[in-house]
Amino acid sequence: MFTFVPKASDMAKRNWWLIDAKDLVLGRFSTQVACLLRGKHKPIMTPGADCGDFVVIINSDHFVLTGKKVEDKKFYWHTGYPGGIKSRTIKERLERDSTEIVMTAVKRMLPKGPLGRLQLKRLRVFKDNIHQYENHNPTVWDLKGIKNVAR
Repeated sequence: MFTFVPKASDMAKRNWWLIDAKDLVLGRFSTQVACLLRGKHKPIMTPGADCGDFVVIINSDHFVLTGKKVEDKKFYWHTGYPGGIKSRTIKERLERDSTEIVMTAVKRMLPKGPLGRLQLKRLRVFKDNIHQYENHNPTVWDLKGIKNVAR
């Protein structure tokens, strides 16, 4: 059996999707965004090829987290120096920049490598309703109708 390789003309057709993150659970809508960025919703999807679409997320300030993750969940990183482990809760990160949390959630659901970094460049996240991609006429991807995305 042969490996399917889509034509370059088919992969060049990229759609623009608009997702409103208001009242959606962060992890559940991030998986949908990762699938759109990878192109898994298309019949021409090939794991090693870049056939994903552009995604614009609005209202990133208004996503929802289940449980007590706002106070309890911590993000850790290390500075590279001895004793340089740092941590920050989601509440502290929300005060700084909510778009960073959404970008991190989607980034960790994409492949780790050159292809994943290329796909992440097609993600645009905005804090409110205003965005600069109206001229691309993004199609609204309604996640509120999908079961378990907005609990």
